[in-house]
Amino acid sequence: MRAVAPRKALNWFNSFNSSRSINSLSFATVNAEEVSGSQPAEVHNLGIYCNLISMFIHFMQGKWTGSSNLNTIPDPLNGESFIKVTEMDETCIRPFVESLSKCPKHGLHNPFKSPERYLMLGDVSMKAAQMLSLPKVSEFFSRLIQRVSPKSYQQAFGEVYVTRKFLENFCGDQVRFLARSFAVPGNHLGQQSHGFRWPYGPVAIITPFNFPLEIPVLQLMGALYMGNKPVLKVDSKVCIVMEQMLRLLHDCGLPVEDVDFINADGRTMNKLLLEANPRMTLFTGSSRVAEKLAVDLKGHVKLEDAGFDWKILGPDVEEVDYVAWVCDQDSYACSGQKCSAQSMLFMHENWSKSTLLRQMNDLATRRKLEDLTVGPVLTFTTEAMLEHVNKLLQISGSKLLFGGEALEKHSIPPIYGAIKPTAVFVPLAEILKESNFELVTKEIFGPFQIVTEYKDHQLPMVLDALEKMHAHLTAAVVSNDPLFVSISDSRGMCGGKRKGEEVIGKSVNGTTYAGLRARTTGAPQNHWFGPAGDPRGAGIGTPEAIKLVWSCHREIIYDFGPLPQNWEAPAAT
Repeated sequence: MRAVAPRKALNWFNSFNSSRSINSLSFATVNAEEVSGSQPAEVHNLGIYCNLISMFIHFMQGKWTGSSNLNTIPDPLNGESFIKVTEMDETCIRPFVESLSKCPKHGLHNPFKSPERYLMLGDVSMKAAQMLSLPKVSEFFSRLIQRVSPKSYQQAFGEVYVTRKFLENFCGDQVRFLARSFAVPGNHLGQQSHGFRWPYGPVAIITPFNFPLEIPVLQLMGALYMGNKPVLKVDSKVCIVMEQMLRLLHDCGLPVEDVDFINADGRTMNKLLLEANPRMTLFTGSSRVAEKLAVDLKGHVKLEDAGFDWKILGPDVEEVDYVAWVCDQDSYACSGQKCSAQSMLFMHENWSKSTLLRQMNDLATRRKLEDLTVGPVLTFTTEAMLEHVNKLLQISGSKLLFGGEALEKHSIPPIYGAIKPTAVFVPLAEILKESNFELVTKEIFGPFQIVTEYKDHQLPMVLDALEKMHAHLTAAVVSNDPLFVSISDSRGMCGGKRKGEEVIGKSVNGTTYAGLRARTTGAPQNHWFGPAGDPRGAGIGTPEAIKLVWSCHREIIYDFGPLPQNWEAPAAT
């Protein structure tokens, strides 16, 4: 049967008022409804523009510019060339290097320099939040996200909502409160030490495809709040979203010269970083690239890289319907393309006796391409994911719980992946074998998870598996038993079955949910989201995350005297 054209089958925009054109959005240069192979959009760069005047090179800051080097992006649902990204190559990076070099190490502002900029950025945040609260603006960005990183409307809208709430959190005086200082009494009259949050100055931000609005906006604004001058690179597949958001921010009063926006391939961006030598680079993405950047940039990085995220279901079985639904959302929303997606489920044997697995299967089969509750996987092909499933099924005792098949009747291009939500059971003892562990814990950035089972006496084996993992981003401990979750007792508990093996105290993951409603996904604006166990780890969302990533500590000791009466120089020491 011929594949149905996704644009017709998905019928994305039926609910979109056709009168809402880009003419009603002062910042927009595209119409999310109309971006297609027949009407491709174009994405530009923002930075210093080189203009040759009378044999002299004149640099103009804050100009949108194109490039003769076009990277054509295929529509992830039908393969049509629907976005043209004007990418810079290695011969064109000088203006961006020049722009960063113009920013001093002490930043665009700091507690002693241009403090009015704290207030200006608070006003920008307020106006941008108000813009995103308008239905036509939130609809515009939600639909644009769906076009480039296909996910359900609710997931795309959730990204816009979190971005808006973040901006609301940093309106008015909240930006300058990020730079709050403290004072400590000195040793004598006239002496005090003051601690200040200080910017790095020129910085770089590199963000991935899976959250094309939320991640770059939150990190970009955090960098600006603290006084830095950032150059921003977003994955070219989705950079159109952030280009439009930058235009919105400019409409809201952000100076055009405050941020440079570059589209480039990885090699070109690496060369720019090496030549511009930013004081700090924030990278969100794969562990492989993160480790390379850490070496190339001599450790001047903050990383929010891969997450092989686990969930443990404790021995107390309650609300099976709810827990099954959360497991489905954690594993398969956004087609599993979240760094916080549930990668491995450790279920106590009590859960195996419930209807949990059957309900997870039923929930997974509800997902369909028509409403994008499952869709294209942008970093793994179908063949690569199914090959991984087959390798796992070679492990003794493993079995396919559900899925393990390619999606049917679609026109997703073969460079992307398209499989049904999949779960593979692997026995716990086999997971821990050295010959299997690397394979079982390989992160598949798609609708895929490992499921295993443990008994009371095997909880130390589960904790051993957690200790051996390398990516410590998110986790969930699903239990309302406080003894299981976080209370250690060397005397033993629950009839001597567990002895001091509490889960939270013997694990690392930076964002860990605990309790019956625990999940692995979800990065709302009200809590820290980031890894732990690595001094390079970056956070996002909260004042603590912004201060950690985008500022450093500076201590200024005031010592005005007076000198003691009749002071004389002491003997040399």
